[in-house]
Amino acid sequence: MQHTLNESISYVGRGLHTGHKVAMRLRPCEVNSGICFVRKDVSTGRGMIPARWHNVVTTRLCTVIGNEHGVQIGTIEHLMAALRGCGVDNAIIELDGPEVPIMDGSSEPFVSLIERVGTVSQAAPRRAIWIHRPIAVCEGEKFAVLMPDTTTRITVEINFAPSAVGHHRLSLELVDDVFQTEIARARTFGFADQIQELRKQGFSRGGSLRNAILVDGDHIINEEGLRFRDEFVRHKILDCLGDLALVGAPILGHFYAYKPGHELNNALLRQLFYETDAWSYLGVDEFDRLIGVHGPPAGGEAADTGKARCSNKN
Repeated sequence: MQHTLNESISYVGRGLHTGHKVAMRLRPCEVNSGICFVRKDVSTGRGMIPARWHNVVTTRLCTVIGNEHGVQIGTIEHLMAALRGCGVDNAIIELDGPEVPIMDGSSEPFVSLIERVGTVSQAAPRRAIWIHRPIAVCEGEKFAVLMPDTTTRITVEINFAPSAVGHHRLSLELVDDVFQTEIARARTFGFADQIQELRKQGFSRGGSLRNAILVDGDHIINEEGLRFRDEFVRHKILDCLGDLALVGAPILGHFYAYKPGHELNNALLRQLFYETDAWSYLGVDEFDRLIGVHGPPAGGEAADTGKARCSNKN
């Protein structure tokens, strides 16, 4: 069944890129509403922005959504990942500024807030997107693919030149509390040699060692070090989950990406809704019955990324 928050949650923090102080309130919402952001600092009736893939307006360094009035809200991906990871289908997020608070650079503080108030089951079935055949987008050597599977699985591979980050690949089945234990605590990261230029361009003005991992050449600047040996790829998974949540429903399939980013993730969602014959929209209970009776979809567990029709995002 669909779920919403048991009660409202309030928090005050700072935006990663703007550096501005912002007050945030998460509220329960009725069935089939999805996740919707509302800017309370703009004129009444102009601040609502549904958290959907087609409302993404820019993807540089974060995911930003906007509406027809030009109102925008940025850095939504960590909160979106937490909501999806905690099974929240319907909620309203009110903000008095243009950016979601960065918290500690991960999803864990959002998860803690959600778990503190709890969620409540609603009188409507949860629906999901079931992937039937591979869908892919490419940008040079980078690619992202959605493939058939009998569950929700994510595999991400990264390869950064600094040895402090390096090459990592991680694959996880998103069942039970895997998101909370394996992904939510992974923090965002940046590189010391890029900070000054980014700030000149209006980015990372609220960034600090309290809300990001700072990499300087082959060294981690944060005194406490990493939370996971492969925290960088885990955070990339977190970002991907937040971006994929903009579908508006769970995805029953295998997301596989090499060097993903917000732009590539959104391009994949646009390709997904272009190739409407590659998936179906059904109730989770119906999916469970189909899998129980018929087994996995044809080619699901052995799907080969090379068989996907790779569409250039441009």
